[in-house]
Amino acid sequence: MTKITVSPDCGNAPKKQFLKEIIIAFAKGNTAFLTESVTDRIVWNLIGDRIIEGKEKFTDEIGKTKIRKVSELIIDKIVTHGKEGALNGIVKMQNGKKYAFSDFYEFSGVKATKVKAITSYFIEI
Repeated sequence: MTKITVSPDCGNAPKKQFLKEIIIAFAKGNTAFLTESVTDRIVWNLIGDRIIEGKEKFTDEIGKTKIRKVSELIIDKIVTHGKEGALNGIVKMQNGKKYAFSDFYEFSGVKATKVKAITSYFIEI
């Protein structure tokens, strides 16, 4: 079971709540939620690693990340404005490794609840 810790100010707006749900879905490997939350033309830029384009490749990559076991997710900040949002925090793995992360999201529209682009920074600390 993954322990989730969220900063008190994270979630007082609909898009902040949505981003919180997305990052929790990543930590728990909830492929169904993540696949429904992105556009068909999603572009996921994993900085320093690779760029994943399209919903099918995105879903395949999410399936691979289920292999990693997250023991704790700490969400520090969530910021949204218009068609964009960002969040950062710490991920602790069951093998004892810790990673700092920062994700930047672009939504398909101002009122949209679909993500069309993600830029992810994931650094071992």
